[in-house]
This record gives sequence, C-alpha cells and structure tokens, in this order.
Amino acid sequence: MNDKADFTQGSILKKLIAFMIPVLGALILQAAYGAVDLLVVGRFGSTSGLSAVSTGSQVLNLVTFVVTQFAMGITVLIARYLGEKRPEQIGSVIGGSAVVFTMIAVGLFIVMVGFAHPISVLMQAPKEAVELTSVYVRICGGGIFFIVAYNLLSAIFRGLGDSKSPLLFVFVACIVNVIGDIVLVAGFHMDAAGAAIATVAAQALSVVFAIVILIKKELPFKITRKDFGLNSQCKKFLKIGLPLALQEFLTQMSFLALCAFVNRLGLEASSGYGVACKIVNFAMLVPSALMQSMASFVSQNIGAGKAKRAKKSMFTGIGVGLVVGCIVFLLVMFGGDILAGFFTTDVAVIQKGYAYLKGFALETIVTAILFSMVGYFNGNNKTVWVMTQGLIQTLLVRLPFAYVMSIQPNASLTKIGLAAPVSTMVGIVLNVGFYIYLDRAEKKSNAL
Repeated sequence: MNDKADFTQGSILKKLIAFMIPVLGALILQAAYGAVDLLVVGRFGSTSGLSAVSTGSQVLNLVTFVVTQFAMGITVLIARYLGEKRPEQIGSVIGGSAVVFTMIAVGLFIVMVGFAHPISVLMQAPKEAVELTSVYVRICGGGIFFIVAYNLLSAIFRGLGDSKSPLLFVFVACIVNVIGDIVLVAGFHMDAAGAAIATVAAQALSVVFAIVILIKKELPFKITRKDFGLNSQCKKFLKIGLPLALQEFLTQMSFLALCAFVNRLGLEASSGYGVACKIVNFAMLVPSALMQSMASFVSQNIGAGKAKRAKKSMFTGIGVGLVVGCIVFLLVMFGGDILAGFFTTDVAVIQKGYAYLKGFALETIVTAILFSMVGYFNGNNKTVWVMTQGLIQTLLVRLPFAYVMSIQPNASLTKIGLAAPVSTMVGIVLNVGFYIYLDRAEKKSNAL
C-alpha cells in the first residue's frame, strides 16, 4: 500500500481532502448524467418528456443509490483488510461480490424491463407522461448490468484507497452521455427515450474502461478463478452492506413517494420538482463525497487500531462540510430561480422548482453534520445503527411531514421541501446521542 492510500498516518485534513476530491469529482459527473438529460430534454424535447425524465430518473436513482450503499460493505471490508495488513483476503471479497452483484442485476433487469409501465403508474406520473416514463425506465432497466457493475468496481477501487480511477471512468462516460443526448434528443428528436439510451451507452463504456484499468493495476493481492463464488467473504460484506442498502432503499422510496405527492399537484409542479431535484443532487455532492470517503478513511484506521484518529477524521469532515454547506445554502436560497433556469425556459416550471428549493435550502447545511457522522459509523461497522436512524428519519419524520404538507388546501412545494431539513435535524440528534453512548461505553471498557 503506497503512502497516499495509507490513511493511518499523516495530516488527516490533507489526506481526507486528497481522497475526497476525486470522489467528489466522480459524484459531480454522475450528477451531470441526469442533469444533462434533463437540460437537453428541457431545451429540445417536450414538457411531457421533461416530466418523464424527472420521474424516471427518480426510479433510476433508487436503484443506483441502493446498489452504491450495498457496495459500501465491499469498500469497508477491503479497507479493513488493508489496515489489518491482510491483503490476501481481498481477492475472495472481489470474487464473491462479483457473483452477488450479478444476481442483483438479473433481478433488477426483470423488474425494470417487465414492470416499467406499472412502476410509472405507481409513481403517479402525469397522464401525458406515463408512456414516455415507461420507455425511459425500460431502457435504463435494459442497461442495469452496466450501472450495477460500475458501482461495484468503484467500491472496489475506493476500498483500495484509490479514488482517482472511478473519476476517470465516469469522466469518459459523461462525455459519451453528453454527445449521445445531443445526437439523439436534439438531433433525432427521440425525447426521453434518447436520453435513456445515451445514459446506458455511457455506463457501458465506463464499465469496459474500469475493467481494463483493474486488470492493468498493480494490486497487493491476487484474484483467481476459485475466488468467484459464494464464499465466506460474502457473508461479511453482506452483514455490512445489507443494512445500508435496506435503509437507502426505504429512503429512496420516500423520495419516490414524495415525487408521487408532488405529481398530484400537476404537470408543472412535477416538472419543477424534477428540475429542483437535479439542483439538489449537486447541492448534496460534498456531504455525499465526505460520507463515502469517511467510510474508507475510518475503516482503515479502525483496522489499524487507531480509534482516536478515526474520531478526529469525523470532526474534520464535519468542519469541511459546514464551510461548503453555508456557501451552497446561499446559492440555493437566493439564486434558486437562476439555477432552475439552466434546465428549462418555462417560467412556471422555474417558479415551481424555486419554490421547492426555498424549503429545502437548510438541508445543505445540516446534512454536512449528518453525513460525516454516518460515514464514521459505516467505517466503524455500525451499519445496523445507520439503518435504524435512517428508517426513523424516513418513516417517522420525512414521509409523514411531506404528506401532511401536500394535502393542505394551500399546499406548496416550499412546505413540502421542508421535510428534508426537518428529518435531517432529527437524525443529527439521534446520531449525537449514539456517539455519546459509544464513547462512554469505550471509556468504561478501557477503565476495566
């Protein structure tokens, strides 16, 4: 393991930021996928197509984010073995994960391709956009193997302390996606279907590129044919990843429910919410990058027996996140209409999007605290707790709050948007309490 990938020594701030920046870059480019789809369809497609991409991308986000969280188990386990100086265990982790994720991809393929129309109806897509939404979901489902494979390969590289390679994969893919959108949507007027085809083609290329780099990379371990099977390592990364995947699934389901609540307010509200969600995706990039980076950073230090350094990294992450969060808050709160204008020229859609952003804005600050703590607990193998606090936020706070706001006589996207920061603040209180509990338990154990 080279010095850059060794998180157990040196400046925490410098190493954390050095590792986080490529993760952030990859997340920015991933967010650009959906943003470019929405931007091009908004400029060269129809309002129905814009709604279809908005609703369909919510479904795709559900799948992508759940797979990403599931893959966190692989990242944490690989980083832990590196910290423990046992790299020989990593080959079977990668082999076992390849088999498990292939099985997941097959299941997702069947659901998304076979049930695209029912999914679109369940999402309460506006009548004018149901068919286009179905086409978008079906095409993305057809390419789900590439989407799953990309997230698995990225998790492996991050576990190895390499956050730059995933950035290269997604950079190449993003270029292909932009070209595809321009050719298929602006050129051939394929509307939402063209956007979906461009996305799948881009992901496919990124997977091929990632596999080539993995094969050529000098690894501190060997991968053999015997590693590819349902081995003992599968149980270990499933134990870490499953709670995170379940929590993320229910969280994303809450966002789908939120999308359905908004869709009932009409086509303009649906499109405006879709535009706002793309801006939200960008606003959440730094906290998300911190959370992913924190898991690798903390896990490696815990594996090396450096618990205090792991705690310091969490507080460092919170500090970095808060500085950036305050800047993003100002941009979203006071320039949300300008940001929404990048995606559409429809004044009514821009107004609806900005209305949601006003309610959401505080989330950009409070998430910096929550996500850094969640990243710490993920790296510390406390994923059952992460799942528990996530479910409390989702099922007991965010969904009920958003639903109540959506059925009011004077329902507005601003009030619905408040559901996010309110639930996050509840999550912070829960996580601070759990951190204090663990800290006291550790001190009590050390005193014995």
